[in-house]
Amino acid sequence: MKIQQKNRDGKLVVNWMTSELFGLLKKNNVQFNQNPISPNYLNELVELIENKTISGKIAKDVFEIMFATSKSPKMIVKEKGLEQVTDDSAIEVFVDQVVNENKDKVKEYLSGKDKLFGFFVGQVMKVSQGKANPGLVNKILKSKLK
Repeated sequence: MKIQQKNRDGKLVVNWMTSELFGLLKKNNVQFNQNPISPNYLNELVELIENKTISGKIAKDVFEIMFATSKSPKMIVKEKGLEQVTDDSAIEVFVDQVVNENKDKVKEYLSGKDKLFGFFVGQVMKVSQGKANPGLVNKILKSKLK
């Protein structure tokens, strides 16, 4: 099998191998040489993370499905509709919903309870089913909560 060579973040690849892959192998009592995830598929998964098609959290879910089914990560993401939302206006809708549903928390935040910012981020991620780009969520929330 020829591995498709791409310029990937080596640290990210190593982290996925040592944490996620070795963790699943151990959890499922599978030897490394019986690993159901091909190097090309691991490369493809890292590519999806790097180009922000999926978040790291969604990538973990995709990885487990890859392990169980030996399917390509791109196929899994497409079949399950897991693409990350990177459209500012779509994320703004999620943010507005969370702000409108939590007016009491907004008042607390504006009165100095800065730690509530994490609550708002978490709620937006919940409403978006984990698909909203976290960086954009933070940016839009900061502008809305002034």
